[in-house]
Amino acid sequence: MADRRYNDKEIAAIFRAAAEQEPQSPQREVARDEGLTLGELQAIGNEVGISADAVAQAARAVDIRLGTGSRTFLGLPIGVARTVNLNRRLTDDEWERLVVQLRDVFNARGRTRSDGSLRQWTNGNLQVLLEPTETGHRLRFGTVHGGARAAIGMGFAVLGVTATVAISSAMGGTLAEAIPGIALLAAAGVGMIASGALRLPRWARLRERQMEALATRVALPPGSGTPPNTGG
Repeated sequence: MADRRYNDKEIAAIFRAAAEQEPQSPQREVARDEGLTLGELQAIGNEVGISADAVAQAARAVDIRLGTGSRTFLGLPIGVARTVNLNRRLTDDEWERLVVQLRDVFNARGRTRSDGSLRQWTNGNLQVLLEPTETGHRLRFGTVHGGARAAIGMGFAVLGVTATVAISSAMGGTLAEAIPGIALLAAAGVGMIASGALRLPRWARLRERQMEALATRVALPPGSGTPPNTGG
């Protein structure tokens, strides 16, 4: 199997994160159109005083960031997801510690369930699944903001009723008398949509940060220490 090659953006993130774990080192330009393998990155890191372990750990964190996804509704981030291929099997103790961390991070007790080698922790629309793969385990995070989706959907439903009332009133010649009620319904519908839409971006960013921190912590081998920050 060909070695994983990292592009320019990933290379910059790896060395930025690895350098945080080492004393200050001189900078070196490493951009190459075809990308670099982990071995090449470690060789460059060695030249500027960054250990191979630090580079490898930062590279693993970059790989973790690739398994991201989101669901949108009318262009808004209604759902957040993250998938992490651990490339090893998670032990029972590690799973139990992860459940404790999930309860702490999301401030929810949740429910656990096991079905053979499949394990899951769920709390409403929030779910974390541990699934077997050929190389070990895969961890999948996923959530949907059900409250915001319901508010937006209800808002559009109210606007639909408003339009129906307006058309019926116009056809019956009573539009003038119905305008106050129509305006009230329209305002209620717009308010519901705004209430759901305005809370989504901040919620999505928070969930992304929480999932990324948990995923990075679990994906790194035991004893790796604090996960490096590969954020931009």
